[in-house]
Amino acid sequence: MSPRQKQILTAIIEQYAEVAAPVGSSLLSKVFKVSSATVRADMAELERMGYIRQPHTSAGRIPTDKGYRSYVNQLSGTEEAAPERRGERALSARMHDGELPERAIRNTVDTLVELTHNLGLATIGNQLYISGLSNLFGQPEFTSADQVQQVARLLDNLEPWLREAAPNQPLSVYIGAENPIGRSADVSLVISRFRSPFSDHSYIGTLGPTRQSYRDVMSLVAHAGKTLEEML
Repeated sequence: MSPRQKQILTAIIEQYAEVAAPVGSSLLSKVFKVSSATVRADMAELERMGYIRQPHTSAGRIPTDKGYRSYVNQLSGTEEAAPERRGERALSARMHDGELPERAIRNTVDTLVELTHNLGLATIGNQLYISGLSNLFGQPEFTSADQVQQVARLLDNLEPWLREAAPNQPLSVYIGAENPIGRSADVSLVISRFRSPFSDHSYIGTLGPTRQSYRDVMSLVAHAGKTLEEML
């Protein structure tokens, strides 16, 4: 992938996250100050490599799971994934509202829901606390009963999977088909591991459509896990 193709992929992912509509070459040509034909050639190459695809007969393109993975890997290796200050302050303030560990974790999940507009979740002992289900099913991606069923299946099996698999990374991102359960649900799971009075492998995170602002969500989830571990 050339440097400009990487930039075009990033622009498609971030624009698509914002407007939930395929991104066309005319918009990108203005952003990068090159001709639409040049952008179309780069988009065709990105599509050939499997990073973007053309839905239906639309002239625009949307990212694939492979495209999102490339983007997330780049974010993970840069300082640009630092939390937004306002979001970080709001999260920290709500986290300290709870005197008991369980209350602090619930407050943190509820705040993640407000800040990311995704479903929020955390393990508290042997239970999975979930908040913001209407956020998830209110997204335009989830219009079919099959998709809703896939998401429900993932949530039903998520707590036992976390207990058995016990991901060890401070921050883990599972995109679309990478999810261990509900692979065709078109959702991304962003989770942070932290130590708590309940377990050395407690988890907090969000579940949202693959179309989301990974930069903000990853930053906030990572901050939530780190701060909870320091508090508890």
